[in-house]
Amino acid sequence: MRKRFTMKDVANVAHLSTATVARVLHGQGFVSEKSRKRVLEAIEKTGYRLNTLAQSLRRNQTKTIGHLLTSISPNLFFAGVELGVENEAIKNGYSVLIWNDFEDPKRERLGVETFIQRQVDAIIFTTPIEPQNVYAAIEAGIPVVQVERPTEVKSHAVIVDNYTGSTLAVEHLIGLGHQCIGFIGGDPRAFLTSPSVDEQRLAGYRDTMIKNGIMPKEEWLAFGKYYSLEDGYRIMEQFLKLGDITAVFATCDILAAGALQAIYQHNLRVPEDVSLVGFDNTYAPYLSPPLTTVEQPMFEIGITAARIAIEASIKKSDFPGTLKVESLATRLKVRASTSALSF
Repeated sequence: MRKRFTMKDVANVAHLSTATVARVLHGQGFVSEKSRKRVLEAIEKTGYRLNTLAQSLRRNQTKTIGHLLTSISPNLFFAGVELGVENEAIKNGYSVLIWNDFEDPKRERLGVETFIQRQVDAIIFTTPIEPQNVYAAIEAGIPVVQVERPTEVKSHAVIVDNYTGSTLAVEHLIGLGHQCIGFIGGDPRAFLTSPSVDEQRLAGYRDTMIKNGIMPKEEWLAFGKYYSLEDGYRIMEQFLKLGDITAVFATCDILAAGALQAIYQHNLRVPEDVSLVGFDNTYAPYLSPPLTTVEQPMFEIGITAARIAIEASIKKSDFPGTLKVESLATRLKVRASTSALSF
């Protein structure tokens, strides 16, 4: 078997002290250029690699973040957040362990337990399911960041201004002359947070309609159990039977994609017959026509969550005393799926 060289071996080859080798490896303290060059040559000659894991364990830090995701697919929101988390982690010398829980509380709990066993420095929940699982991580002394849909368990969090995003979407449609605007959303009762993301988006829709003198009919409001193509398709078919809806606001691009399919199946066109707005800007650019949507800053959400997680892992003595909750803005991306109402 190939010999595993140590720092002492490097020092012997370089004819220098281990302290000098350590200063070169960690970039700390003064080392002459001549000595630094000898150390680097000795490292190349021996093939020595710094054992970062052992070093991290000695410091009671593994430089690892555990990221619990609902699922990396099909909803690209989660992939976007993960890319942000990974980008910020790598930038700071951290690694990321990913665990997909598929909205299963038992699988989420297993992920938490696995991360605890792996001695991760922090856990990010995108998004949490069961409050007890979040609490289990905190109870183990691990800093937690909850993303988008925080439970009632107090922890660091990154949220999005869903209410403003919803108002931007509805104001855009009203500005184009639409008044009979359907709303396709997730069921507010399906989530534990209060107010939930879905309640915030519904409130933005209702308040904006009423503010503009439009009283939304109950039949204009429909909710899917899941954010799915099937729910979007089914609800859009209901709306088309009503005969009065000229525009639809869907609170997820996947729901909007399902609605788009239903519209085309009925030989109607977007936006000529029905204007359509989505939410999150995941699939929106790739649909035909490209979808007007409310953009969630997925990548920025991930970066922010990782930054908070890293800061909390370094200052564990402050946890959970000082909790950070950061809210990120949404914005409307206008594309080809909306147009002025034709009379």
